[in-house]
Amino acid sequence: MDERTLQFYSSHAQAYAEREITSRQARLTAFLALLAPTAKILELGCGAGADTAAMLARGIDVHPTDGSAEMAAVASQRLGRPVGTLLFHELDEIEAYDGVWANACLLHVPREQLANVLGLIRRALKSEGMFYASYKTGDADGRDTLDRYYNYPSPDWLRATYAQAGSWSSLSIESGEVRGFDDKQAAMLFVVARKGA
Repeated sequence: MDERTLQFYSSHAQAYAEREITSRQARLTAFLALLAPTAKILELGCGAGADTAAMLARGIDVHPTDGSAEMAAVASQRLGRPVGTLLFHELDEIEAYDGVWANACLLHVPREQLANVLGLIRRALKSEGMFYASYKTGDADGRDTLDRYYNYPSPDWLRATYAQAGSWSSLSIESGEVRGFDDKQAAMLFVVARKGA
């Protein structure tokens, strides 16, 4: 994880808690529809816990984590349950989850590290497990006006990088736009992959 980006989120944890985003609920609902009601889900980069709260309200067994200890503490207070602090490269579980939800967090992984992180996520999934992630799209990495690092992938680059991480029985990429914390519209790629058997 880029240290300057991580520090940004640690410094703005409370501001994130005060900002609700509901536009992604349709994507979360669609993702959960791919899983059994008894599915165990790992959430990476849970932020202030909005998606976790939505999953808990549906009775989902979700394990929320964030790379920022400050953000995890804010989410834990909001949710009334522990939220783990976990950097992506620290993920060491094997075939433990039916699904992994990684909304707007893997987009901060340095390009040269993303295939390895995706491999760790794939390893943590059970056979045929589902994985969702979203990225700001582009052709080269860089920083935004808030000094956060983004890998800014193209669809082709993402497909090749996911392939480096291991086999997926399916992988779909949709495009769209979201309004970010910087209050700017951003072109996005939404990736849903199923781990191969």
